[in-house]
Amino acid sequence: MDIEALKLFLDVMRQRNFTDIARERGLAPSSVSRTIIGLEKELGVRLFQRTTRKLEPTEAGVIYFRRIAPIIAELESARHMAADVTEEPGGILRVTASVTFGQMHIVPLLPELENRYAALSIELILTDAFLDLIENRIDVAIRLGRLQDSSCIARKLNKMAFFICASPEYIEKHGRPREPEDVADHDCLLFPRSGHNLNWLFKNSDGKIVEVPVSGRCLITNSQAIRQCARSGMGLALLPDWLVNEDIKSGALVRLFDQFDVSATDYDSAVWLLYPSREYVPLKTRVFMDHLIENFRVQGGSSLLF
Repeated sequence: MDIEALKLFLDVMRQRNFTDIARERGLAPSSVSRTIIGLEKELGVRLFQRTTRKLEPTEAGVIYFRRIAPIIAELESARHMAADVTEEPGGILRVTASVTFGQMHIVPLLPELENRYAALSIELILTDAFLDLIENRIDVAIRLGRLQDSSCIARKLNKMAFFICASPEYIEKHGRPREPEDVADHDCLLFPRSGHNLNWLFKNSDGKIVEVPVSGRCLITNSQAIRQCARSGMGLALLPDWLVNEDIKSGALVRLFDQFDVSATDYDSAVWLLYPSREYVPLKTRVFMDHLIENFRVQGGSSLLF
């Protein structure tokens, strides 16, 4: 039986769409359809019910998927183990990260990685959505914030802090807030957070937390856009350290309330490396993670990242 046909079947089962799979693989949708039809003929069962609107697996398709998926995973693992004996990482490495963090901190590391490992190809998927690593065949994910429950292996790179910032022009025009309660009187650049109200939390050295409601005329769904608005003097912004450290150093933004730990949600935010829970981690995955960790250490001195 054609192993590539089985892999194609698994992808179709996970995404339920011939067109998307064809686009990812550089094939015509008709080619994907023919492969699935050929597999059905070989097995003697129908794997999918097809309509003009959707593609649904049959009961036989679900049973076959559940039995064949771990077998193909074992074959892939064996292939990686055999290839890694050469000590030359290669193949396609699929990595995902948030858009802004990926542009700022992952993309600059790729040229050196590409030059060092000629047989390694990288697919970098920048999205603010949390992709399922197994379903989307992701080798490594860089996640920000509080780690959600996951069956994946997680490695904490660094604690992530948040700063309240404003431009010097804004402070000159509107004054500098001194106490947490003063923030309620200022225009704030708001980031919508699902399940959370628009409050900022201030924790002092004694651990006491003050929750202050904030308001403003701009609600923006992208942290880079909020940063740009803050630099333009449009209001106060609560942003992660990795995004505004350079602005604070250059004076483009002023950090406020440096005597407090601030947050909009909780104090467990961090930068995480996630990879699928497997007994064997391919060499291509290990060299990529080592490359990131080493470069983050160099950038951040004693800190892993910042």
